Amino acid sequence: MRLVWPLEGTSPLAAPGRELDRDALAELYAHPEGVLRVNFVASADGAVAVEGVSSGLEAPGDRTVFGLLRELADVILVGAGSVRAEGYRGARTSPEREARRRARGQAPVPPIAVVSTRGDLDPASPLFTDTAVAPLVLLTGSAPDTAPDTTRSALAGAGAEVVDVGGDPGSTPDAVVAALVDRGLSRVLCEGGPGLFGALLDAGRVDELCLSLAPQLEGGAAGRIVAGAGAGGPRPLHLASVVAHDDGLLLRYQLRGRPH
Repeated sequence: MRLVWPLEGTSPLAAPGRELDRDALAELYAHPEGVLRVNFVASADGAVAVEGVSSGLEAPGDRTVFGLLRELADVILVGAGSVRAEGYRGARTSPEREARRRARGQAPVPPIAVVSTRGDLDPASPLFTDTAVAPLVLLTGSAPDTAPDTTRSALAGAGAEVVDVGGDPGSTPDAVVAALVDRGLSRVLCEGGPGLFGALLDAGRVDELCLSLAPQLEGGAAGRIVAGAGAGGPRPLHLASVVAHDDGLLLRYQLRGRPH
């Protein structure tokens, strides 16, 4: 992997054209406190998935940066639909990763936080059974029967922390972020899906977008990385960095008007 943008103003670790090792990538993708970063992969023609899952999109270097972004974050935020479709499990870890996180003052392993209206998650799924730390389930439904006591008990029995964050759709993104910050989780990495990304955009909560551009054409009826966002019109982006790896591109954007 090599840095191709910006062309100046970078540190010696991440100089343009230089091969980027793990330390240089970590410096390039440093995750400040209070920043909500969204990470997606898309094909060259804008498809967000192949046959309904993102794993069908092969972007060179994507897996390396995907793991690094998780390592740098306090928490990994994802919608319940993505959890079910992608077969989510806990973040992978190692003694080396845990040591680096401790050196930055973070917990050894970032939890997965799932945004769900009804709490309809399988307690026997890898999200609960294949993880080093218990997930958070952030319930956003307003009606009492959207997540009955039996559902809450089953999730808690599987180890999850179940948190009610309110039911007003307009305030849900703010409530979700506030619930995470209240738990000391201010470096948020959102991995989608498109509906959750759209809601966060409409609420003005997104600071950065990391987009892996897969060198393939998908066609078909696949959706885009963002769905449902409409309030406020188009969002201007600032290109913060471009990393090239074989035929793939790893793009990092900052949203204009957001503090960094």
